Amino acid sequence: MNHEWVLSAVTFVYLLSFIGYLVWMVRGAEFWGAGASWIARIGFLFHSAGILLRWRASYEMGIGHVPLANFYESLIFFAWAVMLLYLLVEWRTRSRSPGAFVLPVACLLMAYASIVPGVSGRIEPLIPALQSNWLTVHVLTCFLGYAAFAVAFALGQMYLIRSRRGEGCNGGFLGRAIPAPEVLEDLLYRSIILGFVFLSLGIMTGSIWAHYAWGAYWSWDPKETWSLITWIVYAIMLHARAVRGWRGRQMAWMSLVGFVSVLFTYLGVNYLDSLHSYF
Repeated sequence: MNHEWVLSAVTFVYLLSFIGYLVWMVRGAEFWGAGASWIARIGFLFHSAGILLRWRASYEMGIGHVPLANFYESLIFFAWAVMLLYLLVEWRTRSRSPGAFVLPVACLLMAYASIVPGVSGRIEPLIPALQSNWLTVHVLTCFLGYAAFAVAFALGQMYLIRSRRGEGCNGGFLGRAIPAPEVLEDLLYRSIILGFVFLSLGIMTGSIWAHYAWGAYWSWDPKETWSLITWIVYAIMLHARAVRGWRGRQMAWMSLVGFVSVLFTYLGVNYLDSLHSYF
């Protein structure tokens, strides 16, 4: 089975799941919600299989490295991590409504990997600087952090929608579908904490790797600088919540601002002169 075909098909599976979640939220028919959940799980299984098939293919080509090295592989893994955390949230909370906000992120990441010019799906040998076990540790921690922030981004949107509709939201299906504001706030806070921990680990492992690869722990490369900026944004959020008592809409808006910083750290620096650029 061709891994590229499998991963391309997953894009449409996630799109179908998103449509199901959306119809469920609008119409309230349980059939659509249950179907969307099962489609998301099936898509995640095929997504995992596609990554494993690509990993095996690299060994068959005599290259043999974990599929986390180039832009295509990072997009695929980013989407996989987003879905992993979302499915854990759905299982833990028994709420499907975040799916209508998280699935578009995963779907767009997969679509970007498949259709945007310049994103090559070819399996290529690692350059000497990437031939290290630190590659796996660094990329795993960073992208799990990014994925947690993506989930927080979705929860922030949900909180703003719920709070804007106010008490009038409670009478309709939308009020029953979207969790109560206090539940959303708790999930948002937990997602940010998780993302902050993983991003911190990603920065630390990246520094250690940089020391072995280039002889310096920190060189103020654009990627390093923006990773630090993103870390500071979320550190401010957590500090403001603990010290200034930020809650609700303040944290929701900051989760949106933080994810913009994440996207620039991941995508924007590719257009700058950086050692970490995928282009």
